[in-house]
Amino acid sequence: MDLREALREHGLRVLLRHLYEAATPEAKRFRYALLGLDLLSIGWIVAASFIGTTPLVLAFDVLLGLVLLIEFGFRVSAAGRPLRAALRPLNLADLLAILSLLLAPLLMGALGFLRVLRTLRLLHSVRLITSLRSDLPFFRRNEEATLAAAQLGVFLFVMSGLVYETQHRSNPGIAHYADALYYTVTSLTTTGYGDITLPGTWGRLLSVVIMLAGVTLFLRLAQALFRPVKVRFPCPSCGLQRHEPDAVHCKACGVILNIPDDGRG
Repeated sequence: MDLREALREHGLRVLLRHLYEAATPEAKRFRYALLGLDLLSIGWIVAASFIGTTPLVLAFDVLLGLVLLIEFGFRVSAAGRPLRAALRPLNLADLLAILSLLLAPLLMGALGFLRVLRTLRLLHSVRLITSLRSDLPFFRRNEEATLAAAQLGVFLFVMSGLVYETQHRSNPGIAHYADALYYTVTSLTTTGYGDITLPGTWGRLLSVVIMLAGVTLFLRLAQALFRPVKVRFPCPSCGLQRHEPDAVHCKACGVILNIPDDGRG
């Protein structure tokens, strides 16, 4: 059954659920397009910090906000319980970020700090990439390291956005996202050059969060990079998840495995 038949027989909601959850080629292309939309919106939020508030920027904010609002409505409608899905913390955060874009011309950036919440959509993007591993041989071979790097990247985006939105109006050292990213990386690596600081109690607490959480994510990435390469495949007998790429038998229970292999690894 193609998409037009599904729409004609079952309605829009079934079609949306198909696009968001199915493993068909058209559903995968749709989700890749959503990943591109997420990256575009986050890229715009970063770029806008360098441009400043102009009529063209405000107009693009509204246009982007409308597109994201439509996608949000589709995503919620595709859920089994739309209201419950809309009230999930990540979806509420996303909705607040969308509203900050739609209301930008009226508030002239007064709610700009809410835009950082849009970066949390990258957490969904990591799960999306996981669900599409069948299309990405490199990802299958390096899944743990790729996910660890992606989660570290999400953390950098979120923390840099939070530093920028809470500091750029009052801290002369934080003029745009590049300054915020620089501060986040130097704090995360505990280098601490000291040329940019976050004053006040809340600034110090934010710095502590960056250092503690960042070190944890760095250690996880290092562990994933230097750990011997293994593949994820649940043993049908004992459930052991990680095996040698060329394993024939499960090392825990000895049962015969049938690990998929595209012949290129």
